[in-house]
Amino acid sequence: MSSRTEAKQLSLARRLLPLGYSLGVIVMLIMVLSWGALQIQVTLGGFLDAESVWSKFQKQAVIELSEYAVSGHDENLKAFRDYAAILKSDAWARDALIDGQGDSRQVHSAFVQGHVLPSAVDGITVLLRWGAWTPWAGKAIAAWRQTDGCVQQLSALADQLELARQREPLPQQQLQKLREQILAVNSVIQPLTLVFSAQLANGAQTISRALYLGLMVIILLTFLLWMLMARRVVISIHDSQERYQQLFDNAHTGIVVVDPDSLSILDANRTVRMWTGRHPHWMTSHFLDDIFEDGHVDLGSLQPQRLKYSNPPGRMVELQRSSAQWRGRAVWQVVLRDITERLLMDEERRVAAEALAGIVEGVLIARPDRRIIFANPASTRITGYSQEQLRGSRLDSSRSQFDGEPLPGMIWNQLAAGENWTGEVLSRTADGQTYPEMLSLSAIRDEAGEVRRYVAVFSNITLTKDNQRRLEHLATHDSLTGLLNRVEFERCCRTALVDAAARHRAVVIMFIDLDGFKTVNDSYNHDVGDQLLMLVGERIRLQLGPAASVARIGGDEFTALIPDLDTREEVAGMASRLLSRLFEPVRVGEYEFTLSASIGIAGYPLDGLDSASLMVSADAAMYAAKMEERNTYRFYSPLMQADSRRRLRLATELRAALVANEFFMVYQPSVELKTGRIVAVEALLRWQHPERGCVMPGDFIEAAEQMGLIRRVDEWVLRMVCAQIARWDRAGVPPIRLAVNLSAHGFSQEGFVESLQRLIQQHGFEPSRLMIEITERVMLRLGEDTERAMHALHQLGVGVAIDDFGTGYSSMAYLKLPAIEYLKLDRSFVSGVPTKTDDVAIVEALLGIARSLGLHTIAEGVENEAQHQFMLRSGCDEGQGYYYAYPLDAEEIERLLCRDPGHQPSPLRLVASLGGKDSAAE
Repeated sequence: MSSRTEAKQLSLARRLLPLGYSLGVIVMLIMVLSWGALQIQVTLGGFLDAESVWSKFQKQAVIELSEYAVSGHDENLKAFRDYAAILKSDAWARDALIDGQGDSRQVHSAFVQGHVLPSAVDGITVLLRWGAWTPWAGKAIAAWRQTDGCVQQLSALADQLELARQREPLPQQQLQKLREQILAVNSVIQPLTLVFSAQLANGAQTISRALYLGLMVIILLTFLLWMLMARRVVISIHDSQERYQQLFDNAHTGIVVVDPDSLSILDANRTVRMWTGRHPHWMTSHFLDDIFEDGHVDLGSLQPQRLKYSNPPGRMVELQRSSAQWRGRAVWQVVLRDITERLLMDEERRVAAEALAGIVEGVLIARPDRRIIFANPASTRITGYSQEQLRGSRLDSSRSQFDGEPLPGMIWNQLAAGENWTGEVLSRTADGQTYPEMLSLSAIRDEAGEVRRYVAVFSNITLTKDNQRRLEHLATHDSLTGLLNRVEFERCCRTALVDAAARHRAVVIMFIDLDGFKTVNDSYNHDVGDQLLMLVGERIRLQLGPAASVARIGGDEFTALIPDLDTREEVAGMASRLLSRLFEPVRVGEYEFTLSASIGIAGYPLDGLDSASLMVSADAAMYAAKMEERNTYRFYSPLMQADSRRRLRLATELRAALVANEFFMVYQPSVELKTGRIVAVEALLRWQHPERGCVMPGDFIEAAEQMGLIRRVDEWVLRMVCAQIARWDRAGVPPIRLAVNLSAHGFSQEGFVESLQRLIQQHGFEPSRLMIEITERVMLRLGEDTERAMHALHQLGVGVAIDDFGTGYSSMAYLKLPAIEYLKLDRSFVSGVPTKTDDVAIVEALLGIARSLGLHTIAEGVENEAQHQFMLRSGCDEGQGYYYAYPLDAEEIERLLCRDPGHQPSPLRLVASLGGKDSAAE
């Protein structure tokens, strides 16, 4: 602060110095003007003195000449001639100055000879040479010049008198005449002398006034100018003081003035007060230690300090002390610099440096000549070069294009244009190996836009490339078998068709569907099924050869493209050999399978002109082969298309039926044989088709399974059944069991038991009121999921009935599962009793097994009295069939049960057969 005070004092002295200079200039100017006025006055005084001498000489000359005319004394004549000589000398000097022709020394001598004051000669010389143009000087000089002729006339009269007196005495009359002439000349000289004197007096007065006024004006102007300068200096000093105070208060750094002895605060600028949130009075009543968290400040230390009352908290400052003069006393000026941002930036730089060192991508920084100056650890890990080897090497020395050419110049041109560049290059490691690299280049520029550094971020994308190739393979190939997928197969078809059209050749598409694969897949775990598909796909590919393009388009469906044929019939032998190869046993682990296939064949251009139409035609031919015989092949014919269209129409109608709610339920009673009471009903699904009327489940369930709609049908059936139980409970119908059939898809879907539990809780009935009927075939298809599902249903309280027991792949182990409570004897056995001994034996055996396991038995398809009595005698628990009741709608069931809960219906006359078992949504 002492240096600043000295600088401030020096600056103040420099600002006051012009005032002193200007004041001295004003004094000197006044002295010069006064001296000039004095000189002018001396000149005018000399002129006036000369005028009086001239007037005196003129008068004396006239007097002397008059005396000479009277007395004739030579003294008078000599005196006259002396006076005339003086007047002529002054006249010559005057004309010489005015005309600018005389020598200055001669002029000066002439004036001195004319008795002009020596001190006034220089002023008279300047006035006659340069001031003759003024009106008063011009008139005076004109009057003076007119006297020159009078002096000449007097000189001429003197010559006449002198000549006359030398000859003879002049008569009195002549003398009188000459005297009159002298007096006449004198009368002319006197007015001119007065004019000359008056003009000089006027000039002197005018010049005196002008000099006074000029001097006063100049003094006034000089004073005003000095006052203006003084005002500007004062304002400048005041502004400087204000600026200093503003700089002190508004400085971005904090400034505290403290007493060196006590460290008490004497003053603090606004920044410190703002940082601490304290007013000036508080600051000046506390010590410097009070504003820091440590409570003790060592001004000799460079350690940062934390402000105690900072806002926001945690402001860090560094201190710098200097000695200064403040209000006439020695103080310490302590400068507080906020280094919070710097510390944060240092921390961020440290974190960034650690992050740069820890990232997996390599980072290189190079000079404009592409010489590397920095490399992070990942760079050495990726390239194998050490830090020392990388530093100083060229950024592009170990990188090239994939064809081996150097990196193109357009990369650096693009960077020079202010853009970034990202691309794949081939990079070389320290051991000479190459790898694909993703390289990103950018440039750091200075203020002038010149490139200062290049930054390269790179990574080894070998794994990415491998993954990309795998993804590309997966995009065009089946992930399980490695064969082509549908998209790639269709592309190959389009290419082959274009080539065939150009060469007028035939192309064949085979549609291959495995027979019975779903049963195998459902009976074993999915891993076995997947391995079987892989082996089958490999057999197809090897059997058809490299010319064929083989694809798996979904599930157990394969397609094959055979190009460059003369006719489609050429593939008949190929199809036969393929069927034979596929029929050979296939071993998967400990299992051995024998599969057959159905093949549909369609050829270009006979059966279609594009891949889509050929696929549809081949699919129709395959479906025909599967429906007619299986393990065979069929060439496409137009009649097959009608079946395909029928299946497509059925799929469309089924979707529309679900949306339009065209399905409805009917219920067939189940009667307790001992009492004749209705103890249960079985829910049966019907489709009210808008055109074909009531459609039985057998006509659409299989299609729904094939088209993936069976789950939606199962969900609809469960919702309707649960809602119906709730409606019957609200109507006061006696509580009975309600059985419902489910397909394997619905039973095995994830979350089936949870959704069933939500439905039961939503409608508020006992779970034991609901019974799920599944067939042995469905249980086999569930495989390992059967036991899990049965335990879940048992915990829920829902019973399970094995439907069509004895007709499928029977497994007695399933009968021990906890949820299974009922066995339903298939109608194929019931219809033969009591007349057929085989059926009797089978039924009695099944009933014995059920009794041993504690299972409830239900006989299906009881249609006459004899069957009813046999089942009653054999110990069957319930019977169901047309002998007791046809399937009824919900209202009829409600009326039947509410009228007589213990009603035993009389045997119904069987009027017609409905084509076998009345199946539900299975």
